[in-house]
Amino acid sequence: MHRTPIRRFAILTSALILGAACAPADLATRLADPHRAESDRARDAGRKPAEVVGFLGIEPGMTVVDLIAAGGYYTEVLSLAVGPRGHVYAQNTRFTLEIRDGANDAAMTARLADGRLPNVERLDREIGDLGLAPNSIDAAVTALNFHDIYNGRGPEAANGFLLAVKAILVPGGVLGIVDHAGGAGDDESLHRIDEALVVAAAEQAGFIVEATSDVLRNPDDDRERNVFAEGLRGHTDRFVLRLRRPIDSAGDES
Repeated sequence: MHRTPIRRFAILTSALILGAACAPADLATRLADPHRAESDRARDAGRKPAEVVGFLGIEPGMTVVDLIAAGGYYTEVLSLAVGPRGHVYAQNTRFTLEIRDGANDAAMTARLADGRLPNVERLDREIGDLGLAPNSIDAAVTALNFHDIYNGRGPEAANGFLLAVKAILVPGGVLGIVDHAGGAGDDESLHRIDEALVVAAAEQAGFIVEATSDVLRNPDDDRERNVFAEGLRGHTDRFVLRLRRPIDSAGDES
């Protein structure tokens, strides 16, 4: 059944009220399934996917997109979260698929082989040309990617990314950003970003910065080391932001 933007906003609001209470436990059970890759299950302790998904209000039946999905860890998490009535787009740019001798392309191909995640659709397209209809996506997630866009290509590119995502979200839709917290050193070389910069960029693009979660915080990370440093990788201090497209906004509004 077609849902109007107002109706879909009501569903999303309900998810935020109820999701944090019930979704994490249900999803945690599905994530523990031994048919899921052991390497993915090993990463769960550091990434806490059930808690992140609950915080973002993602629930069964939603249409979501995993932006710059790489090998698809979060793609599979989202697939389990939205269930058979939902749909997940696993988006990757050409660059993301080709780096490291095509490791991400190979990993995503293996993850989706033989239709093992039937509610997932690959979207091998650039951010500025997603090919998705405006106002069609309930929620989007990008994990550990925004710093590369902002640091590598500058604030204008970051703004373009945010506006492109905002355009495809339904009014009231959510964008979740997970990233390595910075602000204590040379964030570009450390692969980090100051949360305040992300907040400012989101507000400039017309998002409501609705909430931040401490679920992935690590006070033992002084934010002065490279995120790939021995003993730190997978245990960095990370922030999780929940951004919302205003219900009365135009998707391409800056």
